[in-house]
Amino acid sequence: MQFLSDNAAPVHPKLWEAMRAADAPDTPYDTDALSRELDARFTALFGRECAALWVATGTAANCLALATMVDPHGGVICHEEAHIEMDECGAPGFYLHGAKLLLASGAGAKLTVDSIGEVLAGITRGVHQVPAQAISITQASEYGMVYRPDELAAIGALTKEHGLGLHMDGARFGNATAFLGGTPAEAAGPVDALSFGFVKNGGMGAEAVILFDTEQADMIRFRRKRAGHLQSKGRFLAAQILAMLEDDLWLENARASNAAAAEIAQAAGERLLYPVEANELFVRMDTDERAALRGQGFAFYDWDDTCVRFVTSWATDPDHAGALGKAIAAL
Repeated sequence: MQFLSDNAAPVHPKLWEAMRAADAPDTPYDTDALSRELDARFTALFGRECAALWVATGTAANCLALATMVDPHGGVICHEEAHIEMDECGAPGFYLHGAKLLLASGAGAKLTVDSIGEVLAGITRGVHQVPAQAISITQASEYGMVYRPDELAAIGALTKEHGLGLHMDGARFGNATAFLGGTPAEAAGPVDALSFGFVKNGGMGAEAVILFDTEQADMIRFRRKRAGHLQSKGRFLAAQILAMLEDDLWLENARASNAAAAEIAQAAGERLLYPVEANELFVRMDTDERAALRGQGFAFYDWDDTCVRFVTSWATDPDHAGALGKAIAAL
């Protein structure tokens, strides 16, 4: 019974169908009909003009998006537990040619206006310090917490006041949008660039970089090629993304994973470290309790000495979610 990661989930059948349908002659790279459709589809989804490019990984999506905002001598303010800090092996520095991550705090791995302000207040020595040029937030956060529209608006106002770019790591953007129950535009807020995640939500190997400053699209195309992410048969990545957008499959999948997580959360009760707003659960558990669950066939990650992490997916078996909830309640 698999709760290790939503990356471990199977690919949604509709994506296999879409890729099979795309297996016909077309022009290479991103000049095929499917790739050329992406800008219009995402413009319609967000209700404002944007440029959309496919890449194969979330790390590439994050770093290519940030590369449009930050100079080699600049800095990106992010949470101290952000994916770009903890899980990307220095990729931001590589893609941004030496730019630095400027770390801030915040409960549930969410930045606040105050925590961002503390970092900005410490940059006072002109050319002797790294200047902040962008802020990166994660929706939903690394602890499964969702930014509300008013929080996004406040951070957006701060970035505008200081002339900074605003990037959103949306590896679980679908889960955040499903939780909020509003529009994708409300879940994204006033960001300049969004890494729109699909792989954790039923995709195989395609993520989208969404640029709301469309003038930056050409820069990203060159950077994507230089970084080795311009695939010659890009139509297969575009096919996956379009299949996920069709009839809001991305939202349907996210709602399913959120519902499974909510069921488990109800059983976990006071063991939860954070409210469950997406598809991740962080649960207090000692060594013997972990062994007891694994002995019953549940797979999950140890997060630290005090807690474990369970992640649900679009394909989580409701019977498995129910069984995990009962097993946690019985500990």
